[in-house]
Amino acid sequence: MIISNFNTPRVLIAPLDWGLGHTTRCIPIIKAFLANNCRVLVACNAQQQTLLHQEFNNIEFLFLEGYNIKYASNPKLLPISILRQLPTIRKAIQLEHQWLEETITNYDVDLVISDNRYGLYSGKIPCIFITHQLSIKSPFLFIESWLQKINYQFINHYKACWVPDFGGDDNIAGILSHPTKMPKIPVNYIEPLARFDNSQSSIVKGKSKVNNEELIVTLTKNSKSQTLNFKYDYCILLSGPEPQRTVLEKMILTDISNIKAKILLVRGKPESVEKLKGYDSINIKNHLVGHELQKAIQQSEFIISRSGYTTIMELLVLQKKAILI
Repeated sequence: MIISNFNTPRVLIAPLDWGLGHTTRCIPIIKAFLANNCRVLVACNAQQQTLLHQEFNNIEFLFLEGYNIKYASNPKLLPISILRQLPTIRKAIQLEHQWLEETITNYDVDLVISDNRYGLYSGKIPCIFITHQLSIKSPFLFIESWLQKINYQFINHYKACWVPDFGGDDNIAGILSHPTKMPKIPVNYIEPLARFDNSQSSIVKGKSKVNNEELIVTLTKNSKSQTLNFKYDYCILLSGPEPQRTVLEKMILTDISNIKAKILLVRGKPESVEKLKGYDSINIKNHLVGHELQKAIQQSEFIISRSGYTTIMELLVLQKKAILI
């Protein structure tokens, strides 16, 4: 990523805590600002800080409580579980908005990049919203329409919206990122965000106005993965909010001994030092930093994951075969 025509030295980046995908897809954005001698502050919780601290030693962390989304143990009850948490989420949005107004003054912030955090807008400085879900799907059309209305009410507080997807018909997120009705603010398709590097590159640009100057973000991306000898038959990537991450992990660990293959299991727990015992036939890692995870993925014939959007972007960049739950 390269930033040009931009003189703002202090940037606040804040990823949502719904799993770790929002955090990891902010890594190329953080690198871009650092490469251009900007001061980067990241607002996040302890788990997100642990992950990013393994990637960077030159950014400043500000603690900001997350939305703390919890999934239901029974997947069929997920919509009801999310709806019940909406008042708590709305309260968190109000608190983070108040927090931002104080932080802008205390830290002389010039620009805010909010990855799906709805309350991080201000009339004092430009604030950019990142999302791949302009449309939020629901089992019921009337709820879907209501959710989009609420979604746009928050998004329209921002100066611009960056969508990490392709802008044409050949896109990743489909109607999620290409709804019939768009927000009132400028929407820029900046193409997929991925922390991994490949050998071939293409150019991706997102634009916005900051202090009457044009901010141009250029992302150098890969489109061709390396050919390596496979070390693993399967690389299993766990992620997402609890308790569903743990539910899937228990199911996998129960049955994994029946699979006669070379397996790497990445648990998606960057803060954990726990060592699982009794699974000598497989390689288990609590977490792998970016370059280590890329190597593990490239050395695996198949990737197995109940993935979020960020994992899908990363697998597409690396052109890997995957079994997605």
